[in-house]
Amino acid sequence: MLGLDSVPWHCGLVSFAALPDSAAWHHREAHSGFEVVFFRRLDDGHCHVEGWTAAVEDETAWVVDYEIEIDDAWATRWARVTGRSAWGSRSTRLDADGIGTWRINGEAAPHLDGCLDVDLESSAFTNALPVHRMQLGIGERSAAPAAYIRVVNLAVERLDQTYTRVGDEGTRLRFTYAAPAFKFACQMVYDASGLVLEYPGIAVRAG
Repeated sequence: MLGLDSVPWHCGLVSFAALPDSAAWHHREAHSGFEVVFFRRLDDGHCHVEGWTAAVEDETAWVVDYEIEIDDAWATRWARVTGRSAWGSRSTRLDADGIGTWRINGEAAPHLDGCLDVDLESSAFTNALPVHRMQLGIGERSAAPAAYIRVVNLAVERLDQTYTRVGDEGTRLRFTYAAPAFKFACQMVYDASGLVLEYPGIAVRAG
């Protein structure tokens, strides 16, 4: 089955295969659940992403659904996120100009200045955004600060993080990821489409 289109999406020194129509992940360790995402290429070259994650963490069940639009440079242009749990339902909207300026529910968000990606605590998919956008060659490292959206209260924080492309094994791409604020680092594996296959401590690809 062909993905969004039959033409590879190029990312500098990486030529990614076309995105599939959908992808899914088992979430485990940090929380237990499942995520499903659907992709749709728009006429202007942007990509519309729609996803859902349902999980249990610390005996609390929650579900997050989201929509993200990314431009042809893989910068986030807007995101809508809704979270539901025993504490109720919340929703938030982020808008970005693609060069580092953000608004949250219509209000300026200067703490996110310079961020180009959205990163959802509930999602394994969103770690694909900086990998496509940054165009890293093997051995290259780059900072990728993101607008980080928490699960339960949908608080939007600035998360400083880095990615280093450490090498490839056939169609499997390997990146070292680090988020100092969480004292967390791991080596992540991506497929030929630039989607996460293995995210240690968080999720593995299911489909």
